[in-house]
Amino acid sequence: MAVLVTLGTLAGAALAGAAPAGAAQQATAIAPGVTYEEFDLPAAKGVTHAHVLRVDLRDPRVRLGLLHPGAVAARAPVSRLADAQGAVAGVNGDFFNISETQHPGVEATGASVGPAIAGGRALKAAVPDGQRFGPALPPGTSTEDVFGVGADRRARLDGLSLDGSVRTPRGRLPLGGLNQYALPVGSVGAFTSDWGGASRVRATCGTDTDRAAPCSTDTYEVTVRGGRVVSASGTPGSGPIAPGTTVLVGREAGARLLRELSPGEPVRVRHRLVASASRVPFRFALGGCPVLADGLPLPGLDDRTAAVRTAVGIADGGRRVLLLALDGAPAYRTGLTVAEVAETLRDLGATDGFSLDGGGSTTLVARAPGATGAAVRNHPSGGAERPVPNGIGVFSAP
Repeated sequence: MAVLVTLGTLAGAALAGAAPAGAAQQATAIAPGVTYEEFDLPAAKGVTHAHVLRVDLRDPRVRLGLLHPGAVAARAPVSRLADAQGAVAGVNGDFFNISETQHPGVEATGASVGPAIAGGRALKAAVPDGQRFGPALPPGTSTEDVFGVGADRRARLDGLSLDGSVRTPRGRLPLGGLNQYALPVGSVGAFTSDWGGASRVRATCGTDTDRAAPCSTDTYEVTVRGGRVVSASGTPGSGPIAPGTTVLVGREAGARLLRELSPGEPVRVRHRLVASASRVPFRFALGGCPVLADGLPLPGLDDRTAAVRTAVGIADGGRRVLLLALDGAPAYRTGLTVAEVAETLRDLGATDGFSLDGGGSTTLVARAPGATGAAVRNHPSGGAERPVPNGIGVFSAP
């Protein structure tokens, strides 16, 4: 285990990758290019305890990837996800559809808020900003913001928007969603086998600005297989979607357009995620919210509400990554504000930072050398690991 280090202060850490000032920091090697360390961290609301994984992507044996349970609308503990995919370490990922108290009788899907890419393949797009779970977004950010690693093996922050359409004999319809728990008002969304078996009703609840708004009463669903309509329904369904099959769900104007389709009619569905800035394809990406850019905390970050948090930092032009998870043990549970998370990432050497889901979701796991499975290194604030929809996995070849 890493040596427990008490920090005197965070101020003054200037070198990229340096420990916060005052720390006689020692790290434990998890795998080639991957180290783990833990230390106390002074904060405005009291001392908290940090767990950090440092990942050197300059080492060709190391890579980052999306931890996920095989379906967008599914959850599993981080340790189980890591072991199932052979990761040596990892943290929890994006915020997600955790409850549906505003919509009695509607199933919470467990699906994440933002876009997700695994192995270079788009799994889902982002829900509307007003449908997000988690703390308020910093000004100028959106649910489309992602952290990920490109085909060039460099980590980066960017935005991923959905570019898609449904081509029918009557023309082309814009696609408003892909495997997401909330569709924009008046849109048509596509659900594929990546979604899983959860009900698609939640996709028609709320509005673009109000997650708690009632579910739409004007919905329609069309199933497309082999490029043709094979069935339709007046309400969104549930159950696994077969490979090669796409279920189109429409609400309001989108529902009215889908009602014009008849069984046997040809339909072509096209979709992709488009990066806002980078031209390098993402190999993996997941949602959250930016907190640090070019070495500066974003304006308007919350500096009042402290909590147990998870975050990721980028250093050395995307060649090194820091995965930060706070401890949820009672002695440290006051945690950090979002503004303090940004400052902490910067003091740890990051130039760009991204906040992930926190609270009971915050989990950091790492496999000790020679061990067969990943162990939870922090204390989850709920007393046990919370199942989550995705995470960042650290993979290292022998």
